[in-house]
Amino acid sequence: GLGSLGPVPVSRAAATQRAGRAGREAPGRVYRCWSAMDHERLPAQPEPEIAVADLTAFALQLACWGHPDGAGLALPDPPPVAAMQVARETLDALGAIEPDGRVTGRGRAIAGIGAHPRLARALLDGAGPLGPRRAAEVVAVLSETTPGDDLVAAWRRLRSGTDAATGRWRTEVNRLRSGLSEASTGRDAERETRRAERELSDDLAAGLLVGLAYPERLARVRQAGGGTYLMAGGTAADLPPGSGLAGAEWLAIATADRAPGRRSATIRQAAVIDETTAREAGAALLRREQEIAWSGDDVVAREIDRLGAIVLLDRPLARPDRALVAAALRDGLRQVGLSLLTWNPEAQALRARLAFCRHALGADWPDVADSALLDRAEEWLGPELTSARRRADLARINVSTALRRLVPWARAARLDELAPERLAVPSGSRHRVDYTDPAAPVLAVKLQETFGWRDVPRIADGRVPVLLHLLSPAGRPVAVTRDLASFWQTGYPQVRAELRGRYPRHPWPADPTEAEPTRRLQPRRR
Repeated sequence: GLGSLGPVPVSRAAATQRAGRAGREAPGRVYRCWSAMDHERLPAQPEPEIAVADLTAFALQLACWGHPDGAGLALPDPPPVAAMQVARETLDALGAIEPDGRVTGRGRAIAGIGAHPRLARALLDGAGPLGPRRAAEVVAVLSETTPGDDLVAAWRRLRSGTDAATGRWRTEVNRLRSGLSEASTGRDAERETRRAERELSDDLAAGLLVGLAYPERLARVRQAGGGTYLMAGGTAADLPPGSGLAGAEWLAIATADRAPGRRSATIRQAAVIDETTAREAGAALLRREQEIAWSGDDVVAREIDRLGAIVLLDRPLARPDRALVAAALRDGLRQVGLSLLTWNPEAQALRARLAFCRHALGADWPDVADSALLDRAEEWLGPELTSARRRADLARINVSTALRRLVPWARAARLDELAPERLAVPSGSRHRVDYTDPAAPVLAVKLQETFGWRDVPRIADGRVPVLLHLLSPAGRPVAVTRDLASFWQTGYPQVRAELRGRYPRHPWPADPTEAEPTRRLQPRRR
């Protein structure tokens, strides 16, 4: 809703017109500050005004004529679709048109004022609280281009007769009052006069009218004492340096523009108001909403009163909707990842075993990769998410219990058989299997405990041999193998030769396949 002026190339037609204007005085030459080649690249004609203008008043006239979208009219140039859509949305907000685009009685009254529909609306609705005269005076100020960014100061200059535009302004005031009288019935005028008995200061009166005309330009300062404001429409706006309006908490901005490429607008004229007046003028933009979402690093549950994009009141929700909290927690898991959960050794081991089963036995077993778990979070974390309220509750979830929900009962019953946590070795010990690499589960065991084994154990219904990490008596790897028979024949003699002198109290038999496995030391010789 903000206009801007920016440099654009002149058209060839406009360049010719300027030469013709000079030629009216006397014959001469035209010097252009660009090349003939550049001249040929210029647009032939300037862009028509309908392509760049605010079309709200035009759309209202079309509605009054019975052609809401201009269909069937022989227009020199068709109006831009987007600009007409914005115009219709504005007229709908003003109550000037029906949903099908036909004009309403209020719309005809607005059209009868003879001002921009926004200003006409402000005049009609502001005449009640301010009275017809003051309302017409403020709207007439808004119709003028006056120096300075303080709208009320301009109003006072015009009213006192010290401004050069006073005569024109008074004529416009009288015209607006006449249009207002014609637009209102006698009963309406009588009611408005009674309501006008509540006297508002000039600042609040001017601000109310501005807010009625441009509710999306009601603005609150972003930092106390500063000059940057957030408008209800969502755009930032800055006061020019040295403005006397700086420090006001609320402004009703009458005029602002935003240069191409800039994120914030520059305030050209405004009036100081208070929050009560802002709420009254922008009543259509007031809404109360609940916000339950993942924000930053936790769930935020709050109730917010807003005037458009401006937050008026923000308070925590005591009893937020559990379904919305669960959805926010799922969003947090997607944003931050599964690190929000507590992956203790038990949970990590179970996840690795499930990954092994999927790799070895196929897609009947659940996918436990991060992306898959996040996609199915509601399925395996559902009960915990339903009762959780914040990030800390995620950290308290028993992940092992939750993961098992992904495994159908029949397969869960065989998990310990297909992917056992521990395997028994010939010494009688049971050692944990490491499933970190699902393609190569590892069993780390001291060499002396495997005496008597002729082959490595197999898991997953005998499909997958474990990868043996054979350890020295000190627990250091001395061999890695899936072919134990080959190791006993070729690898073990070398290991035996290297280590039996270093570890004399441990058995190093010549034929380990026939030796007694042990995890104990041999007794000392005396």
